[in-house]
Amino acid sequence: MPKKPLKPRKTVAAKASGLPTAADVAAFIANSPGVVGKRDIARAFGVSGKDKIALKSLLKEVRPAKLRATGNKADLPPVLEVEIVGLDENGEAVGKPVLWNEGRAGKAPKLAVYADGKSAPGRGDRVLAKIEAYVGTGDFTHQARVIRSLAKQAVRVVGIFRKTSAGGRIVPAGKKERDDYIVNRGDEGDAKDGELVAAELTRHHGRGLPQARVRERLGLADDPRNTSLIAIHTHGIPDQFPEAVLDEVKRLRPFSHDARDDLRHVPLITIDPADARDHDDAVWAEADSAADNPGGYKIIVAIADVAAYVRPASALDREARKRGNSTYFPDRVVPMLPERISNDLCSLREGED
Repeated sequence: MPKKPLKPRKTVAAKASGLPTAADVAAFIANSPGVVGKRDIARAFGVSGKDKIALKSLLKEVRPAKLRATGNKADLPPVLEVEIVGLDENGEAVGKPVLWNEGRAGKAPKLAVYADGKSAPGRGDRVLAKIEAYVGTGDFTHQARVIRSLAKQAVRVVGIFRKTSAGGRIVPAGKKERDDYIVNRGDEGDAKDGELVAAELTRHHGRGLPQARVRERLGLADDPRNTSLIAIHTHGIPDQFPEAVLDEVKRLRPFSHDARDDLRHVPLITIDPADARDHDDAVWAEADSAADNPGGYKIIVAIADVAAYVRPASALDREARKRGNSTYFPDRVVPMLPERISNDLCSLREGED
């Protein structure tokens, strides 16, 4: 006789605090590779503070060893971690499961993602979503309704891919990384032996070597265009901004002109070349007609006021202090501040405030 399905805890505390149900947790564990700990579950469902005690009790109802592995497109779990991979022709978000072994389960299912009044996710964002049967036209297999946004994958690996009978390995480019990364069959992303690849960490606790999934093929390691990328990871230069910084940047609005001198009528000339990534310095000069300055000039040197947006002790300020400066390479720049500040809000552009 089949066992009854897991039921959520029927406690007032669980309902009031917004804890996940036992079924939600069971689905999350079933869809995660390797060992999943209480900390992983708490992070995924946003459980903090005193709620962690209730979560510990809730986990006693879950029997991970008895959970069946998911992977069949017709049998997705009710709760799934989803990555937004693009937009359809109507501008709706399209997603796919973050953890999906194509070698075992075939091509990843295409999910129609609905935010239901929450902040719309963008490409590369990750969400925890409730999976339902797809209702509508299109080639989607399921629809995913956003429960909450998740932090983007913070751990990125760059290295040389080496093909093996079980999938492959990644030999990291960074000197601080001592261990190779295991790439399971189906996670190679069509990478060829000897190619430089960018990958994401999928498991880094428990026994054995850490595991990673290839996300991007970067070409041959000796390609001059990849020299700077290897240097970035060899020297540990941070090239991705933390989620807190990106969230702070999204909330920035143009500064107030109050209590400032308006120089928009001055024909300033930017001194950065036309192909520069940002234009944050400009000059203006004209002959001075004042009698007390014969042969002299009036000069204005304009510099972007980053302090109008980066406030002391903010996430932006802390990250800028950590980086210290922007790092320039022949083909790219690793900025000290996100591009929305350097290339937009604090960029001097013709015809724009």
